[in-house]
Amino acid sequence: MELLKKYFADFTPEQEEQFAMLKDLYVDWNEKINVISRKDMDNFYLHHVLHSLAIATKFEFKPGMEVMDLGCGGGFPGVPLAILFPDTNFHLVDSINKKLKVVNGVKEAAGIKNITTQQARAEEIKNRKFDVVVSRAVAPLGSLWHWSRKLVRKTAKAEKDVPNGLICLKGGDLALEISESNCKPHIWEINKIFEEEYFQEKFMLYVPLK
Repeated sequence: MELLKKYFADFTPEQEEQFAMLKDLYVDWNEKINVISRKDMDNFYLHHVLHSLAIATKFEFKPGMEVMDLGCGGGFPGVPLAILFPDTNFHLVDSINKKLKVVNGVKEAAGIKNITTQQARAEEIKNRKFDVVVSRAVAPLGSLWHWSRKLVRKTAKAEKDVPNGLICLKGGDLALEISESNCKPHIWEINKIFEEEYFQEKFMLYVPLK
């Protein structure tokens, strides 16, 4: 928790309690359904929670906005973002049901009321639109944008720092991936946001809906 407070100083008491509960909840669920490696669990707040919250250092999700976490796995970045933005609606989607079982168990135990879940692939989601799609290390940028742009609603010009498009967290050398995607994303180096060595060669990409 101290790691989160290093960068986020204005948690409500409820948010602080929910963030504090997360590790024990994931440790418990991980023993039943393995969704996080043991190495990562030892660095849970650094590798998962703070990494997810990088998105919140550049973007603000407004009350009533609808955000989809595509390929949410065990709930990242969606669960930490849902705690931070309790008046925004988060829809966490994954094709593997046992991962969603973990998400549902965590949200119930922590009292996170603004999360819904769906077992599906992105291309199977019909008749539903979102303001933003977020994702972490799920697929190449070109594939993510191909799936996401059909799910993002066209709105009036977005306010400054309020996204309308795809935000994804990625690592490594992305030059070829970005070139092949035919996208021109905004790119942030996360190690210039958070000083911990873990964030070397980790990036946040934003592709706005034109």
